[in-house]
Amino acid sequence: MILLLPVYRPSFHLPELLTAVGGETPAVVVDDGSGPQATAVLDAARALGATVLHHPANRGKGAALKTGFAHLAEHRPDEVVVCADADGQHSAADIARVAGHTGVTGHIALGVRTFDSGVPLRSRFGNGLTAALFRAATGRSLRDTQTGLRAFPPGLLPWLCSVPGEGFDYEMRVLIDAVRAGHPLDEVEVATTYLNGNASSHFDPLGDSAQVYRPLLEGLIRR
Repeated sequence: MILLLPVYRPSFHLPELLTAVGGETPAVVVDDGSGPQATAVLDAARALGATVLHHPANRGKGAALKTGFAHLAEHRPDEVVVCADADGQHSAADIARVAGHTGVTGHIALGVRTFDSGVPLRSRFGNGLTAALFRAATGRSLRDTQTGLRAFPPGLLPWLCSVPGEGFDYEMRVLIDAVRAGHPLDEVEVATTYLNGNASSHFDPLGDSAQVYRPLLEGLIRR
């Protein structure tokens, strides 16, 4: 497995995660235009053995993921790729579990969270709404459409690079296009961790939510 981490202004959680995953797991970090303030954290990631790629300016999470996928398609085309968030939400154990599932089945695996009382209200409401819209747009039910913990078989790397989207809409378009293309989507339950009410998230509730809902509404219209 190879760990792919798209980051924007990463905190100390990035080197902590790389340390927890261990040096035997290759990691690619894509810095999405964080600027000089991220130098120390990215240097720490590099010192832990990660390959660090850079966007000179902020382009969006989807663009960062596709930069990573393109790099891996060229340099490590035969390995499972697991994408995770580097803000402390995903544990090394859950990353390994999701990647291991894909390694055995050859399916896309989603690390799905349980949305109980410990989850911030905006996250519970947002996931419930997107899950309902996703079901209406595709006919497929998923418990967690917004998870950033996802594993992909190596044969899907060129397809992942072709899915449109540059921002947070990209991850939703991957799910919608996977259903349409017949790529199996499996759900693997993982721990739900929100640090300080998810205060470290760079998700804009207004602008980025609009990006997420746009492909869902397009799917509803097409259906």
